[in-house]
Amino acid sequence: MARVRLSVAERREELLRAAVEQIETRGVAAVRIADVASALGVSNALVLYHFSTKERLVAAAFAYAAEDDLAHLGKLLGRRTTALRRLRSAVRWYAPTGPAKGWRLWIEGWAAALREPALREVTRDLDKRWKAAIAEVIAEGVAAGEFHCPDPMGSALRLTALLDGLAVQITSYAGAVSRARAQEWVDEALARELGLTEVPAAGRR
Repeated sequence: MARVRLSVAERREELLRAAVEQIETRGVAAVRIADVASALGVSNALVLYHFSTKERLVAAAFAYAAEDDLAHLGKLLGRRTTALRRLRSAVRWYAPTGPAKGWRLWIEGWAAALREPALREVTRDLDKRWKAAIAEVIAEGVAAGEFHCPDPMGSALRLTALLDGLAVQITSYAGAVSRARAQEWVDEALARELGLTEVPAAGRR
């Protein structure tokens, strides 16, 4: 059956989706141009035409995944409700106990970024934008009198560090931390950062 002819933009997105899937399956070090090409039934030359090297393909794949994650984060934080509800929703989605996918991908990315400058820029940008978005909503909640937080950016950094660390534990070491315990820690950390007196019952499992 003949393949549907795609535009340049559509073909590029198809290649990026396939690259993300292959990286999650094989890891950054092991994945090859041939793996991405084979997954789509296209030639190696076609992949190289769009990205020229494996390094550029990998960096672009992580940038693609990052934009998808940030778009979803933007939707959660942009809802017309209280800052506290938006924060809880975003943190629970992003936490390794929530519905967010791709933690294996990002752990691979962090490791590879130590050796790949282009990939390091992508992961650094995602990290900065995530923290900035969380800090902005915390500042909105403080201004509205919903809670107290003297350092929104510091709180965003600490929450991110906790979530990322738990993701490594849960993804890399099965059974190291139960999902229920991890969720308790996340809810407790958020309450502590916002000066709340207790963790909401809905946050406990």
